[in-house]
Amino acid sequence: MMRQLLGAFLSLACLLGVQACWSMPDVSLHGLFGQSAVLVIDGKQRLLKQGKTSPEGVTLISSDRQEAIIEVDGQRFTLGLSQHISSSFEAVKMAEVRIPRGHNGHYFVTGFVSGHAIEFLVDTGASAVVFNINQAKVLGIDYRNGKSIKINTASGMADARDVVLGKLTIGGITLYNVRCIVNIGSHPTMALLGNSFLSKVQMTEEEGVLLLTKKF
Repeated sequence: MMRQLLGAFLSLACLLGVQACWSMPDVSLHGLFGQSAVLVIDGKQRLLKQGKTSPEGVTLISSDRQEAIIEVDGQRFTLGLSQHISSSFEAVKMAEVRIPRGHNGHYFVTGFVSGHAIEFLVDTGASAVVFNINQAKVLGIDYRNGKSIKINTASGMADARDVVLGKLTIGGITLYNVRCIVNIGSHPTMALLGNSFLSKVQMTEEEGVLLLTKKF
């Protein structure tokens, strides 16, 4: 009789307090492909299309080139690349980007500004993120209202504009209100990921890989 009462009590507890009896799957985002995303759910890789649900109960609500929105048991979570959520219902407090060393010992990485992709050269010697005027136009940066300044380039002093990017994403790291400089000319030929971004992340270098990490 006691066992039957205990079983009934536990069943009622599960009905009244689902979170106490249900464990959320561990979910991490490993790839983004338009309206599809590669998720690793409890150690199993799943390719989900928008609106589809995995056998573990994870639904892909939407995705783009920067992040994915998933739904688990009626709760929605936004994940960037390399981020994951676990049974604690809390997003991991650290995002990281691994950048392999390229030719000539430099580090190159793709970033996103206003949804537009652009290749960056990581430059710890640059005080800010730097674009040339053509890059700024392609990215839709409103540089005309920026502060007029002079900068030193390989060709000498040049006119530039000091502006603020609303959002800059590198891998799983997104920063807001990032200072950038737009050179009213053709330099630099490749956008520079300078210290207005790099100073807000932790950088470590090991065996030819530059690791950027950021706490939330």
